[in-house]
Amino acid sequence: MTISERTETFFGKTVQDYEGGAVTGGPGVVHRLVLDYDDDRSLVALLDEYLAQVDPGQLEALILGRWNEPHDDGPDPVLDRLAELAPQLPRLKALFVGDMTYEECEISWIIQGTRYGHLLQAFPQLEVLRIRGATSLEWQPLTHANLRELTIESGGLPSEIAKALAESSFPALTHLELWLGTDGYGFDGDVALYRQVLATLRTPTLRVLGLRDSEIADDLAVWLAGESWVASLYTLDLSLGTIGDAGAKALLASPHVASLKRLDLSHHYISEPLQAQLRAAIPGVVLDDAQDSGDDDDRYVAVGE
Repeated sequence: MTISERTETFFGKTVQDYEGGAVTGGPGVVHRLVLDYDDDRSLVALLDEYLAQVDPGQLEALILGRWNEPHDDGPDPVLDRLAELAPQLPRLKALFVGDMTYEECEISWIIQGTRYGHLLQAFPQLEVLRIRGATSLEWQPLTHANLRELTIESGGLPSEIAKALAESSFPALTHLELWLGTDGYGFDGDVALYRQVLATLRTPTLRVLGLRDSEIADDLAVWLAGESWVASLYTLDLSLGTIGDAGAKALLASPHVASLKRLDLSHHYISEPLQAQLRAAIPGVVLDDAQDSGDDDDRYVAVGE
């Protein structure tokens, strides 16, 4: 499975593509800057053209979609341009980098940026950062006082990224979502590593935790089921991964899980009897997209390539 659907909303606004020319849409619209693969312009040029059409001082959210050839080059030039323009963008609170469907570029092919530390330093007011793709992604340990939501979507999240996150500090974080993926596309972590990540990034305000698209979903569920702090979350999202009966049994036995408002296990390999037990015990459980729960070796995450 790949990402086939366009992003419809971001930061509470309706997404609308911008490919140049006049800007349409009002305060309820967030624009996704996007180029065709054979466009002669750069995304930096399109950004400059876009900002010349709007009031930069009022811009709250922005999406960077496909740049020219995202399987060959990353977004560093446009990230640096944004950082350079930061004094003119004092209200920019939400940024999504790499919003592409598989038809534009497979998630594991997207070359990501190396300049996110520089970017976050330039935008101390940023509250939401969403990144799609982890190939060539670099993340240095950093502190950001106002970041509330961090999402990194990948088909395989390298351990170097998780280790850097484990050394970062986001005291205002309410939403942490990481797509771990598979070792076929770069994942090389384990439960011990993500225990370190949560030891650092689990703030008193954290309400949504997503460890999604993971081939170690059973192990994650067994670990999380034993953590008392899970009861303070609104949402625990283990969807898109390979969770089966082992993880489901641990969650059922946990005294900390039943109070969750939402436990998302969509795309799972849980047997029907255990699905019934989960529905009876946890009103907020989501069990969409059941897969054939046969041989463990035949399980796959929802988003790989």
